[in-house]
Amino acid sequence: MATLLRKIGLIRLHDRDTDGAKHQGSRKATKSGSQKNANKQCNSSSNESILLQSDHHHHYHSNHQQQQHNHKRSEQPPSTKDSNKDKQQAGSKVPPASTSSSSSSIPGQPPNKQHCAQVRSRRLMKELQDIRKLTDHFISVELVEDNLFEWNVKLLQVDKDSALWQDMKETSTECILLNLNFPDNFPFSPPFMRVLSPRLENGYVLDGGAICMELLTPRGWSSAYTVEAVMRQFAASLVKGQGRICRKVGKTKKAFTRKEAEATFKSLVKTHEKYGWVTPPVSDG
Repeated sequence: MATLLRKIGLIRLHDRDTDGAKHQGSRKATKSGSQKNANKQCNSSSNESILLQSDHHHHYHSNHQQQQHNHKRSEQPPSTKDSNKDKQQAGSKVPPASTSSSSSSIPGQPPNKQHCAQVRSRRLMKELQDIRKLTDHFISVELVEDNLFEWNVKLLQVDKDSALWQDMKETSTECILLNLNFPDNFPFSPPFMRVLSPRLENGYVLDGGAICMELLTPRGWSSAYTVEAVMRQFAASLVKGQGRICRKVGKTKKAFTRKEAEATFKSLVKTHEKYGWVTPPVSDG
């Protein structure tokens, strides 16, 4: 009996162990299956997350590119057709430019030259009026070919106690004729003045009729000098320099020329700028 009971107990123990092993295997299988299912769900969720992120990134990138494209289009200048259309529409609204200032300007000249020409013209017109008002008839003026900027000036009087005045009486010389050319920037630059007739000696009159006077040079000139004042100074220098009418045979027929006068004046200005303006001896003219 005891032996039978032990066998029965062993059998029960064996069955219990077997059932426990099966139960553990089934639990392990269930656990591994659930783990696999969990991994699958995790993988699937992660894949979905990646897909969602990819879609979101693609959508954001597309929107960003669209915004950049729109921004570039807004920065680009309008097309020629659009600009022409805008110009045509705006053209009807723009008032015409005023022509009041252009009517008083001199065509064909830049503004600075126009201003200089206006200043020169006003100054010379005033000079002409003042000379015509002189009561002593010291000088008279004629325009060369109606050119306001070139004058022929007649010096009608010099010191009546001088030898030059005596020469004028003896040779029936009515006047000493001079030519004046006024530069573009007159009265801020001096006129070029030369003797035309008669042919003079000494009196600071040089070859070609050039005149040796410091006030006729850029260094000695002042815009305050008038033509009348210059002519009075010239008349005084003629007498001071013992100017005479040339009566030598062969020289009286040779007229002064402008080309020779300009070359002589240029040379004397260069000499005086180098050595200073010192009154030369009478024998030098």
